Amino acid sequence: MPFPVQLERSAVLTGGAPAPAPLLLLLHGFGSDERDLPGLTAHLPAALGWASLPGPFAASPYPGAPGRAWFPITTPGSPDPEPVHAATAAILEWLDQTVPADRPVVPLGFSQGGLMVTQLLRARPERFAAGVVLSGFVLAYEQPHDDELGEVPVFYGRGDADGVIAADAVARTQAWLPAHTKATVRVYAGLPHSVSAAELADVATFLEAL
Repeated sequence: MPFPVQLERSAVLTGGAPAPAPLLLLLHGFGSDERDLPGLTAHLPAALGWASLPGPFAASPYPGAPGRAWFPITTPGSPDPEPVHAATAAILEWLDQTVPADRPVVPLGFSQGGLMVTQLLRARPERFAAGVVLSGFVLAYEQPHDDELGEVPVFYGRGDADGVIAADAVARTQAWLPAHTKATVRVYAGLPHSVSAAELADVATFLEAL
């Protein structure tokens, strides 16, 4: 796959409150697409707008199924950084060309999309009001703006029965986020690689406090 990559702009879905209301940037997981996460917004503050983006890579969770990804899966929990950075650049390009610079933006991502949340914050911390990472993780490599994230609020939620995210990636994330951001960490008993009503309630409370 050549780099850089681009988002399919015609696939972007939008809704919720119009500008200047803060914008939730919804980033789906591997094998899903931009239609996956908008349903979560019914459980989040109504005063927010949202935009749901498609990953730039094709990915099928099973043979014959459509789906998208933000980066190919190589070693679970330790992706090749090149496509991750390419996808990050594509999202930032879309943001620069589509969303007014003074509109607050909060990326919210699940699984692979959760990693993309942290990548956006690490690439351009001054552009984002906060971040929401659901069953996601952080890239292992140090990045130039990591020391500039101290005051960025980040919600990190995961289930203790999640068998998808590699254990070393979970440990890395649980150590990295509180050390580099203003982190709110929640672990949900019995929750697999999914999002629960209790977690969404906590996310809503987090967003309302911004």
